[in-house]
Amino acid sequence: MKIRRILSLMLRHLYLIKASFPRIIDLIYWPTVQIILWGFISKFFTMHSTYFNNTVGIILTAAILYDFLFRSSISYNMLFLEEIWSRNLINLFVSPLKISEIIVALTCTALIRTLIGLIPAVLIAIPLFGISLIDLGLPLLLLLLSLYLFGITLGLLVTAGLVRFGPSFENIAWASLFFIAPLGCIYYPVEILPNWLQVVALALPLAHIFEETRSILISNTVDYVNIYNALALNLVYLSIALLTFYRSFKTAKIKGSLINVGE
Repeated sequence: MKIRRILSLMLRHLYLIKASFPRIIDLIYWPTVQIILWGFISKFFTMHSTYFNNTVGIILTAAILYDFLFRSSISYNMLFLEEIWSRNLINLFVSPLKISEIIVALTCTALIRTLIGLIPAVLIAIPLFGISLIDLGLPLLLLLLSLYLFGITLGLLVTAGLVRFGPSFENIAWASLFFIAPLGCIYYPVEILPNWLQVVALALPLAHIFEETRSILISNTVDYVNIYNALALNLVYLSIALLTFYRSFKTAKIKGSLINVGE
C-alpha cells in the first residue's frame, strides 16, 4: 500500500469539492437545517413536557451524532458514485492502485467531507440552543469513532452492491441508514422496543452508542461497557463488509460486469 497513490485519489475528490460551490453548499446545508429543525422541536418539547429536564440537549445531541453517522456513510457512497457517474471506475481498477488503497482513500476523504458539513452545524447549535458535543467529555471521541466505523461499514456494503449489481443498486445508498434507524434507538431508549426487537437492536452498535450518550447526558455517568460493545460490534461488521466488498469485486471481475458499471 503506497501513501502517494492514496493521497492522489483523495486529492482528485477534494479538487472536485473545492471547484464546485454547489457541492460545498450541499455538504453544509442539510446538517445545518436538520440541527436547527430538531433544536426548535426539542425546545417546544421542553416548554410543554416534563420528559427530561434537558430535552433539547438529549434530542439535539442525538440528532448531531446521527447526522455524523449519516454523513459518513453517504459521503463514502457519494465518492464511489462520483467515479461511476464520471465513468472513471474502470480507470481506477486498471491503474496501479490496489483495492485496499482505494478503500483507504475513500475512507479518509469521506471523513473530510463529513467534517466540512457537520462542523458549521455544530457551531451554530452552540449560540442558538446552548448545546455542545463537548458536554459528552472524552467518551465523545470513542463514540464518534464508533459511529464513523459503522458509517464506513454501511458505505462498504453499498459500494459492494454497486460493484456487483451496478447503478441499479444506487437507491440502497440513500435508504440504507433509514432502514436501520428505528433499531438504532437514536431518540428513545432500547426499552421502548418489543422484547424480541431489543435483541436485534442490541446486536447493532448504534443502540449501545446512543444508550451511552443518553446515560452521560442524563445521569453524568460513563458506562464503558456500552462503548466497548459498540467498538467490538463495529470491528465484526467492518470485517464482514470488507470481505463482502472483495468478494463482490472478484465476482464482478469474473463475470465482466465491471465494464458495464456506469453505463
